[in-house]
Amino acid sequence: MRDVSPHHHPSDPTLLAYASGQLAEGLALVVATHLAWCAPCREAVGVLEAAGGALLAEAAPSGCGEDLLDRTLAALNERSATRVPAPAAPATQHILPDLELPEPLRSYVGRLKRRSWRRLGPGVGHITLLRHGAGSGTVRLLRIRPGMKMPRHGHTGMELAIVLAGAYRDEIGRFARGDLADLDSEIAHQPAADEREGCVCLLATQKPLRFEGRLLRLVQPLLGF
Repeated sequence: MRDVSPHHHPSDPTLLAYASGQLAEGLALVVATHLAWCAPCREAVGVLEAAGGALLAEAAPSGCGEDLLDRTLAALNERSATRVPAPAAPATQHILPDLELPEPLRSYVGRLKRRSWRRLGPGVGHITLLRHGAGSGTVRLLRIRPGMKMPRHGHTGMELAIVLAGAYRDEIGRFARGDLADLDSEIAHQPAADEREGCVCLLATQKPLRFEGRLLRLVQPLLGF
């Protein structure tokens, strides 16, 4: 998977949270997808992980026991098994035809059975990849047809979104393949898809969006958005 030179990146606090394992699974999936395309952010995460390892080494008390390494490796293996899916053959033809996806996102999409896009608004569809308990966040594929707009909305928690294909523009700027939007509750926007290519995104949210349209607010529980 070749780098694509993104112009928009995760914030420093988000990269730090990712490197230290503090991001929820869905948010971490979006960051990992960005890292697959972005060499500078991969390097930054490497530096943060190395620094964290050095701090842990300095803080480790002596006499921790000869089995400390074995126990640590076992815990890491167990954690990895719960967060990283087993490799799956690309199964995107029915959902995202002709779209090359990096790991680990390809394995998440590969676990999907055949599904149809659910309508969010005119020209906007979505498919849920992961849904956790209340307040734990949701991850979706989002498809916006050329020239169409997402409903204007704000956020009640952290939102990370990465462009997988095409592009969109909002009040922040233009986002193309590999670009990551790192948004919080202070930002409201209305993404509009590229007039020719449209846009496909991966979207992870901690909490439900805050739509400004009255009708969408009424049906929001049914959409699960």
